[in-house]
Amino acid sequence: MIPSKIVIIEPIYLRMLLTVIAVLYRIVINPLANLFQKQLTGRGQSALRVNAATYLALSVTLAPFLFFRQQSLYPYTQLPAAYWLNGMLGGLLGALGNGFLVKAVEEGELSVLGPINGYKAIVGMLIGAVLLSEYPNLYGILGVLLIIGGSYFVLDQPGEPMTWAVLNRPAIRYRLAAMVLTGVEAVVGKKMIEASNVDYGVIGWCVFGGFFSLWLTLWRKPVKPSAAPGQKDWLIFLLLVLSIGGMQYATSYVFKQMNVGYALSFFQLSAILSIFLGHAVYGEAAIRRKLLGAVIMIAGSVLIFLLGGK
Repeated sequence: MIPSKIVIIEPIYLRMLLTVIAVLYRIVINPLANLFQKQLTGRGQSALRVNAATYLALSVTLAPFLFFRQQSLYPYTQLPAAYWLNGMLGGLLGALGNGFLVKAVEEGELSVLGPINGYKAIVGMLIGAVLLSEYPNLYGILGVLLIIGGSYFVLDQPGEPMTWAVLNRPAIRYRLAAMVLTGVEAVVGKKMIEASNVDYGVIGWCVFGGFFSLWLTLWRKPVKPSAAPGQKDWLIFLLLVLSIGGMQYATSYVFKQMNVGYALSFFQLSAILSIFLGHAVYGEAAIRRKLLGAVIMIAGSVLIFLLGGK
């Protein structure tokens, strides 16, 4: 009897496969997490408390598991100062950025806020020009124009032509603030992972983010009190915690394997799912127009990060 062949996957191909899986998972789970956040705030829960509770739940459940798994391999006492400094800075940026994000999701449309994340490509390019002297070339400028042009189809509403007045929408302002903060946080998070590993990167994101989000919640009390959570609220919150935890681990793994800019450009594909979810769950209109705009913005984002460097 001839023994069957045993297929052995080379480590490099295994990493490539896991990276592709992590990217696809991140693309799918991000709009679902936004949906759970919108459902909770729509049921009377404070945006700041939803954000803080998510961080704290992950700190209590996910962080200890990852900590004890890594402690025997890489004791936390051996972590360099760069880990702790980037962790604290990333925690502050993440708490603020995700707080603005939940507030934007509470007040805005999923089918608009998802594609707007494409502006993160422009933020990354500007940060690179200021901090790293990485100036855009012709392709980078073309990518910027595509993102701006695509946003016209996403933001323009019937009877309300797109002008600078669009920034008067609170949800858009919150989303832009969240995008800038989380865009810088991505770079800081990458440095934290480089100073340790993926597990400690996720631990730092949970714990430092939890500390600052709790501080933010206690410092800025909500205008109106949160409603008492019901059984359905707890179920949605559980789904939110699971989705955010899995999303952050997948994000950290992808950052470990590739350039942050490439990763952020791939993540923009989630905009398409956000539009479908907004239409299916909340009946948000102009889906074809928004899909066209999202595709144009994604093309601009990919163009910036693939060809828009030096």
